[in-house]
Amino acid sequence: MESAQPGFVSLRMENIGITFRNQEVLKDVTWGVSSGDRIGLVGKNGAGKTTQLRIMAGELEPTTGDVVKSSMDLRTAMLRQEFVDELIKERTLKEEFMSVFEEENKIVQDLKDAESKLESMSDADPEEMQEILDRMQELQQKAEDKEVYALESRVKKTMDLMGFNEEEGEDLVASFSGGWKMRIGLGKVLLKDPNVLLLDEPTNHLDLESVEWLEAFLREQNIPMIIVSHDREFLDQVCTKIVDAEGGFCTEYDGNYSRFLGLKKARMDSWQASFDAQEKKLKTERQWMQKFKAKQPTVVKQRKERMDKFIKSEEYVQKPPFNGKPFKFRFPDASRLSPEVASIEALSHAYNNEISKNRLFDNVDLFIEKGDRIAVVGPNGSGKSTLLRLLIGREDPDEGEAKIVGQNVDLAYFEQNQADALDLGKTVIETIQGSSEGQSYNELRALLGQFLFKGDDVEKKVEFLSGGEKARLSLCCMMLRSANLLILDEPTNHLDIPAKEMLEEALQHFAGSIMVVSHDRYFISKVATSIVAIEDRQLTKYQGDYKYYMENSKAIREKIEARYVSGLDRIGAAPIIELEELTKPKRSFGGAKTAGLVTRKDKGVKNAKRQQK
Repeated sequence: MESAQPGFVSLRMENIGITFRNQEVLKDVTWGVSSGDRIGLVGKNGAGKTTQLRIMAGELEPTTGDVVKSSMDLRTAMLRQEFVDELIKERTLKEEFMSVFEEENKIVQDLKDAESKLESMSDADPEEMQEILDRMQELQQKAEDKEVYALESRVKKTMDLMGFNEEEGEDLVASFSGGWKMRIGLGKVLLKDPNVLLLDEPTNHLDLESVEWLEAFLREQNIPMIIVSHDREFLDQVCTKIVDAEGGFCTEYDGNYSRFLGLKKARMDSWQASFDAQEKKLKTERQWMQKFKAKQPTVVKQRKERMDKFIKSEEYVQKPPFNGKPFKFRFPDASRLSPEVASIEALSHAYNNEISKNRLFDNVDLFIEKGDRIAVVGPNGSGKSTLLRLLIGREDPDEGEAKIVGQNVDLAYFEQNQADALDLGKTVIETIQGSSEGQSYNELRALLGQFLFKGDDVEKKVEFLSGGEKARLSLCCMMLRSANLLILDEPTNHLDIPAKEMLEEALQHFAGSIMVVSHDRYFISKVATSIVAIEDRQLTKYQGDYKYYMENSKAIREKIEARYVSGLDRIGAAPIIELEELTKPKRSFGGAKTAGLVTRKDKGVKNAKRQQK
C-alpha cells in the first residue's frame, strides 16, 4: 500500500492506568509500537486488550499515565471486532470504500448543491450570485487541498490491493462472503492512510484460505501494527513481538508467538522458584520467632519488624498469578431424543441477490441421527450457515427438502447474529435470569463470570455492551435452555481460550445431537466425531473426527501441520466420553435388542458421497 509514512513512527503508552466503575482494569502499563513492529497483544478476555487499542487510537482517556507520539499529527486507524456490522450491505463495493471519505464527500456534495443553485438562478440578485461563486471557489480550493479528485483512483488501487477486480466495484456488499467482507473492512482502514494500524480480532469468521491471505498481506506492509487475537497460529505467522496483558500489567517479549510461549514459561518458572525459595525462608524465620518469642522477646520483635519491612518493600517477590481450576458446566437435561433426528434429501439451493446467483448445493443428501456430533467445514461463501438455516426451516430450499424428522426434538440454535435478538432494555443479569430453567442465582453468576461478566458488569444494560459481549451473553442464554439438538454457527468467535475450553467440555458431555459450523479447527477436534465437508457443491461425510478428516485429505493436513505452533498441542483424536455412564440407568421393559436403534446400513449419510478408506 502506498503510504506517506514518515522515516520513524512511534506510539507508546507510559504508566497507563484506567478504572471503570471502581474496577482497576489497567494498573501500570508501559509499552509501545514503532517502525518495523508487528505486535501481538494477547491475554484473556477482560484483560484490557481492546481498552488499550482504544487508548492508543485516542478514543479513550486513561485515568493515569500518558500516550506519547512521535509526531502530533500521527494517524491511527482501527479494524474493530464488529467491523462487519458497520458495513452497509445495500451499498456497492465502490460506494462502501468511498464512504470512508466523509469530509471529502461533503465537499463534493456542497459543490454540487452550489452548482445546482447557481443554474436555477436566472434573474437573481448579482450579489447573491457572487456569494455563491465565492462559496464555490472556497469549496474548490478545499477539494484541491483534500485531493478529492484523486479519491476514485485511490479506491481503485485499494480494491486491486485487496484482490477485487474493477467489475466487482458495482456488486453489493451483501453479495460477498465473510472472508471478502474482511478485505472490505481492511481496505477501508487502509484508505485512512494510517501511520499505525490497530486490528482487533481480524480473523473472526475467516476460513483458512482467508487467514493465510491476511497473514501474507500484513507481512508485506511497512505500517507498524498492533494485533489483538486469540488465534495463536495467526500470531505466530505474523508478529515480531508479543505483549502479554495479565492482571492489569503488560509484559513485552521479542519474537513470534512460539518464542513468547518459551520465554513466558521460563519467566513464570523462575518467578515461582523465587517465590517458593522466599516463602521457605520466611517460614523458617516465623518458626524461629515462634520458638523464641518467650526467651528472646526483644530479638524476636526486631526480626519481626525487619520481616514486615521486607514484605512491604519492592524486593519482596509477589505470588505469581494462579489460573485456578477450570469452570465446568453441564447443559440442562432434556427429553430423550428419537433415533432419527433430521434429514436433507435431494436438496439444491442457490444464494440469490440483485447482482448474481451463487449455486451452493447440487442434489445433496444428509441424514442426522441420535448421538451424531457433526462439524460442517468449508471455505467462506460455500454455504455452511445457509445449510444450518435450511435444516431448521429459516430458509426454504430451491429444490428437495431439509427438515427435522425426529420426535421430541428440542432444538437450540445459535447463529452468528444471535445477539440481535437480545432485549436492549434489560440488564445482563435480567437477560440471563429470563433464560434460566431453575439454575440458582449463584450458578448464573458463576456462568456469567466464566464469560467475563463480573462484579457490576452484570448490571450493565444490553444496549451498552460491545458486539463481542452481546455474543457471549447470547451463548450464555443458549447454554441454560434444555435441548437435545444443538445447531451452532461459529459459537467460539468471541471467546478466549478458557471460555472455549469450558464450552468444549460441556459439549463433550452433552447427551443429544450436535451440528456445528466453526473455523476453529482445535474446537472441532475436541467436539465433533464426524465431519461434513462442502466440496464442489456436494456434502462429503467423513465418518470420523477432525484428525481422521486430516488423514484423508492430504492438502488440508499439509496446510494445518505447517501452521502448528511450537509448544502447543497438535490436533488429536476427539475424546471418548461414555455418556451412558453419566446418566441414571433406565428400567428395561423388554423388547428386541435393536428396539429404538437406527438399523439403516447407510448410517448417517443416506445417499451422500462417503469417504471411508
